[in-house]
Amino acid sequence: MAAMTSIAQARRRASELRREIEEHNYRYYVLDAPIISDAEFDRLMVELGELERAHPELLAPDSPTQRVGAAPLDRFERVEHRIPMLSLENAFTREELFDLERRIRDRIGDRPISYVGELKIDGLAVSLWYERGVFVRGATRGDGFVGEDVTQNLRTIRQVPLRLGPEAPDVIEVRGEAYMSRRAFAEINQRRMEEGEPLFANPRNAAAGAVRQLDPTITAERRLKFFPYAVGVIAGRTLRTHWETLDLLKRLRFAVNPHSERLPDLEAAWAFSHTWETRRKALDYDTDGIVIKVDDLDVQRELGEVSRRPRWAIAYKFPAEEATTRVREIAITVGRYGALNPVAMLEPVHVGGVTVRKATLHNEDIIAKKDVREGDWVVVRRAGEVIPEIVKSIPERRTGEERPFVVPASCPVCGGKVVKPPGEVISRCVNAACRAQLEQRVKHFVSKGAMDIRGLGEQWALRLLDEGLIKDVADLYHLTKGRLLKLERVKDKTATNLPAAIDASRSRPFPRVLYALGIQHVGEKTAEKLAETFRTMDALMAASEEELAQVRDVGPVVAGIVRAFFEEPKNRKLVERLRAAGLRMAYEAKAGPLTGKTFVLTGSLTSLTRGQAQDAIRGAGGSVSDTVSRKVDVVVAGEKPGSKLEKAKNLGIALMDEAEFLALLASRA
Repeated sequence: MAAMTSIAQARRRASELRREIEEHNYRYYVLDAPIISDAEFDRLMVELGELERAHPELLAPDSPTQRVGAAPLDRFERVEHRIPMLSLENAFTREELFDLERRIRDRIGDRPISYVGELKIDGLAVSLWYERGVFVRGATRGDGFVGEDVTQNLRTIRQVPLRLGPEAPDVIEVRGEAYMSRRAFAEINQRRMEEGEPLFANPRNAAAGAVRQLDPTITAERRLKFFPYAVGVIAGRTLRTHWETLDLLKRLRFAVNPHSERLPDLEAAWAFSHTWETRRKALDYDTDGIVIKVDDLDVQRELGEVSRRPRWAIAYKFPAEEATTRVREIAITVGRYGALNPVAMLEPVHVGGVTVRKATLHNEDIIAKKDVREGDWVVVRRAGEVIPEIVKSIPERRTGEERPFVVPASCPVCGGKVVKPPGEVISRCVNAACRAQLEQRVKHFVSKGAMDIRGLGEQWALRLLDEGLIKDVADLYHLTKGRLLKLERVKDKTATNLPAAIDASRSRPFPRVLYALGIQHVGEKTAEKLAETFRTMDALMAASEEELAQVRDVGPVVAGIVRAFFEEPKNRKLVERLRAAGLRMAYEAKAGPLTGKTFVLTGSLTSLTRGQAQDAIRGAGGSVSDTVSRKVDVVVAGEKPGSKLEKAKNLGIALMDEAEFLALLASRA
């Protein structure tokens, strides 16, 4: 009985200590208003740690002692986002910012619109998943659809609550930015300099590297911070405005950025941007612009998204830092589709925290418009503080030795004919056997998102081409250990492992094979949609342009490109060679908790767009139908359902409302 009393007392005391420590963490890291000394806080942590060591059964994942307690990982697991983490369209001028409202008005008419303005934090976008108020999973944004599980690293961030406040929904996904303060950045670079280690270029790079450390103790040393800015999935609660969302996040004990403002119109948004363009220097973190969002969440859902970007938000970027340097030459690179891309090779110059040696010139029309010549002095900036570009030339500094740019008549790589197709702004090499194009195709084919052939990096791809062992990607599947051993400096282990990695890639699913073909404008998500819709490569190759255009997120432009790709005999021959090599040419639905279940959606959902709901079902292994039939398992009915609901009732099909649907998804997380 004494032992039981002791354990019961320890459990009560541990619970008291956790609540007390989290309260002091909240006051210190969120409110910036501590009420006890560091020494007193340390004593509480020591007492809790001793209790948990004496009674391991009391250890809980939301304990403050577990912020830095996990062993290093071998690798990160993939996490599929239930609702895609979309990227924002950028605006660099007043006109581009105000164009947001014009596009919104085209869709919803003259209804009143208000906005919310937030600082755009220069960090790494992450997702935090909570169940019954406890933090259970954290992930990077990744490509917006699939990220990496970095739960243990995000636990080390003090502004990430391990347990939410009493208003926590059963399930909530909080999205925000993990970032490094300028002070922490200066201190870590000072330590690295003293220890002879290379310095980080800027706080964003340091933060991104910290979040993706396999050892969470290293992440903890970087002292990252977190600002939430949105809610993804939420169960059992309806939010009406973005401002209400931010208020809920405050009540759940998150450190919401205090500089967000509710704005009546875009004139107020423009004033907000000007205020922070000057005030940002006083902040202890980097911000490269502001984000303007439509406040009304119903309007957000009505507007939806296009090309992975929401129609209801925009990022206005502050004018980037600029520097002056000289163009040594204008070089040409040849892309995967034969595009001749002009690049300015610069005398190195420091811009926005990095050393810039080259800058994009986009195409010959822009070169002519900006009148950029080899030998010119130019103004360079990092567009969106990321991509170096030339703003303008400085004709006043010319000496007469500068050379105007002339588009080459033949490809600088293969000598093939160069043409400028009607309606395009860039010239292309039309030689399908162009070495540069082949290099890019091979590099894309073997890349992680495509066939993911481990060990076959860029240098190996180039060497196989140089040695004549491959002439296209299908030749990879005929490489043998014996052929590789004939190459200089190739050891037995490499000659064994590379064919094995190539052989393993035969099991990649059909959407990955389709993406690996490198069809212009067909990314991973579009490849998934095409594969899921047409099910087999043969059906896809036989599809008309009109049928292709009906696929969600494809449209007429991409449909024409896909149709043209499969009408080319060389491409069809390549597909047949890959088929003969054993690559998968048919769609297999993802295995998951909803595998074998078919859903129909009717009416409007308040928490998800139609596309987001469909993605969530497919991500759990289910399928979505547009029509109600006896083959359908569940009909999800939102607000104002149509005739599909009555038909489902007549057929005796299972029905769900939105709350039940969200609960089902949450239970399958």
